[in-house]
Amino acid sequence: MNRASLAPYNPEPVQRLLRQAAEQWPDDTAIVDGERRFTFAELDAYAGRFASALVAMGLGKGDIVGILSPNCAEFEIAFFGILRAGATVTTVNSGYREREIAYQLEASGAQALIVHHTLAAAADLALSGSEQVRHRILIAEDADTESSFWSLIEAQDGPPTEPALDPLEDVAALPFSSGTTGLQKGVMLTHANLRTNVRQNLGRTGEEGVVRRGDVMLVHLPLFHIYGMTVLQLSAIAAGATQVMMGRFDMREMLSLIAEHRVSVLYTVPPVCLGLTLTPLLDEYDVGSLRFLLTGAAPLSGEMQSRLADRLGCAVIQGYGLTETSPMTNTDFTDERGRPGTIGPALPDTEERVVDLESGERDLPPGELGELLVRGPQVMKGYYRQPEATAEAITPDGWFHTGDIASMDEDGYVRIVDRKKELIKYKGFQVAPAELEGLLLEHPGVADAAVIPKADEEAGEVPKAFVVRKQDAEPSADELMAFVAERVATFKQLGEVEFIDAIPKNASGKLLRRVLIDQERAREA
Repeated sequence: MNRASLAPYNPEPVQRLLRQAAEQWPDDTAIVDGERRFTFAELDAYAGRFASALVAMGLGKGDIVGILSPNCAEFEIAFFGILRAGATVTTVNSGYREREIAYQLEASGAQALIVHHTLAAAADLALSGSEQVRHRILIAEDADTESSFWSLIEAQDGPPTEPALDPLEDVAALPFSSGTTGLQKGVMLTHANLRTNVRQNLGRTGEEGVVRRGDVMLVHLPLFHIYGMTVLQLSAIAAGATQVMMGRFDMREMLSLIAEHRVSVLYTVPPVCLGLTLTPLLDEYDVGSLRFLLTGAAPLSGEMQSRLADRLGCAVIQGYGLTETSPMTNTDFTDERGRPGTIGPALPDTEERVVDLESGERDLPPGELGELLVRGPQVMKGYYRQPEATAEAITPDGWFHTGDIASMDEDGYVRIVDRKKELIKYKGFQVAPAELEGLLLEHPGVADAAVIPKADEEAGEVPKAFVVRKQDAEPSADELMAFVAERVATFKQLGEVEFIDAIPKNASGKLLRRVLIDQERAREA
């Protein structure tokens, strides 16, 4: 099924979304953050003054500025302020440890870092010895130093003159996404990529599963993640919806916020969906305000989807996307056109193919499994400073290899089945096995290691390590799990360690994770 085209797009810089919202709905509430309320006009004014502060520091077009913060109003003020200064935002996972923070700042070439006070200690360790990051701006309620976030805003009178931007070429955001090997890669998303995706999300007339003015959206997904950045933050501002901020996930708090603020739109992930079907807390709160729930970041079974819809009394649909596609490429319908268990058909002006896994070129008939390829205006410009990786991911005629194994029916509805890439998806976060394998090999008692995804009812998948001990060394599973946990974010931590005599490899020495995955699945069957 083809959705109607929205072309021409004529994209503008992303920051104008907030300006336009402030002009249309100046006194509407844009953000609820605990006891604090911000109107669209206030959000726009603060972002403009923060942009002036950045320009006064010498930051502007061509510069990269990082944000390391949990969900809060300051995150969005900083995001739009960076863009208004003409610079590019790189959002850093707030669960990262110092070595991961340092890697992203170094790889992105960031000149400044905006950091929330709760993460200041990790940021300081990451920045120690760095001459590249020239400015550290602290978000703190009582910070009165000249370089604190709110002090910088208070010192400015208004917004700067915005530099000329080419929406089709200039990069607005540089989130990082795991490749199939090694550490993460910067994904260059232009102003046009993001603006286009917002329009693809909001411009689908005749569909109920679209955010609109007057909606109240719970923001429990992290804003540093592309899902939170575009589908929640940018779409809410463009539509004139209210965002209710939520920090660390807690089921009772989420249900309480839904009831208190009459939340109408909930974007979430499968582990939360599972929790909602099981929790007795749902009987204690009125969630009748919910208009629809959309889940993404990992597949959800049709049975679970239908069970949750019955439990909540609202439409439950699935969507799909990747960091490299800004992110949305598919979403299902909330009405009789919906097909539970699928991610629905492609968004407007988005083309999709399912191709054979061997050559990646032959189109497969409906129902057959292959790799999903996507082409559309939301596909990234490329990986930052990695032309070879970009060429591997995007064909010369613009088809992006998602790495996901899928089937497509004769009407264009897509079902995601597995991943061709060997990434592990923990609650929607991507974990590269090679990164954890490299860490394990740093342990003095480890001779060899392989990490695979292990099915987990709550998280979707957790990393499981197979380890070969060095001769005369006896590290325990708990010791190795703690060793890794000290060095990575929570979502990358090992869920299990199994000791084996040898890691399977091919003749050239390449690690054969698939052998271990198949063995693990055979055990679980």
